[in-house]
Amino acid sequence: MGRSPEKDCWFATPPDTREPLVLLQTNSMGLDNLRIVLVAPRNPLNIGAAARAMANFGFSRLRVVNPYEVAFREARSAVGAAPLLASAEEFSRLADAVADCHLVVGTTSVGHRELRHPLRRLESAAPLLVNTLQEQPAALLFGSEKFGLSNDDLSYCHWLLRIATASADLSMNLGQAVAVCLYELTRDSAAASSELRPQKPATAGELEQIASLLLESLDRSGYVNPVTAESTAEKVRRLVFRLRFSAHDSPVVLGMLRQILWKVGQ
Repeated sequence: MGRSPEKDCWFATPPDTREPLVLLQTNSMGLDNLRIVLVAPRNPLNIGAAARAMANFGFSRLRVVNPYEVAFREARSAVGAAPLLASAEEFSRLADAVADCHLVVGTTSVGHRELRHPLRRLESAAPLLVNTLQEQPAALLFGSEKFGLSNDDLSYCHWLLRIATASADLSMNLGQAVAVCLYELTRDSAAASSELRPQKPATAGELEQIASLLLESLDRSGYVNPVTAESTAEKVRRLVFRLRFSAHDSPVVLGMLRQILWKVGQ
């Protein structure tokens, strides 16, 4: 739980409970099925930051339960996520805010409190949430900056999640916590991998050419000891093959070495 009014109060690091599920791709996820529920938020900057994070990651269903009214009014005028905040739904009871959800997940820092719910790290919780969002509405609950989610709030949850922090005494800001959770929900490792398009590697013949020219350059410069020439050749060849030049790079490297040899020959 929180330790001061300035700190948010969810995330600590008890033992991992990771489950072997595969995160589905973002483009197949029902973004509109997730309700982000802020329970009794007090700081307009935190509310605005949470809304901005939702906008960043493509979520639009914000629900606020018993907000500090002054803070909520100020947040609604925040630059960057005003439309999302303008459409936010306000509730006086948490029960009403999650009534249409088939899965309700609370966030907690655990701390010294005794939990009566299954607890999962965010990495293993995200696939479970994503799987539900394919077909059904789900809610992700964040408690107030000062106290986090109360035991009564937690009684509406099916299970809890946490973000692993460096120390159990460290808690995350509300806006940051929302952003981290939504990033984990939407990250698509397959798409990220496709951005790194592997280049066609140089052939073994091209690598051998590079090794030969490099060795010749070293020999002409006086680097190669005639006694250990054979050993040096093997080392140079292994080095070149380990570097794994691409087909695009190999002619550039060969050109450099030929220029060096031409210059040394002069």
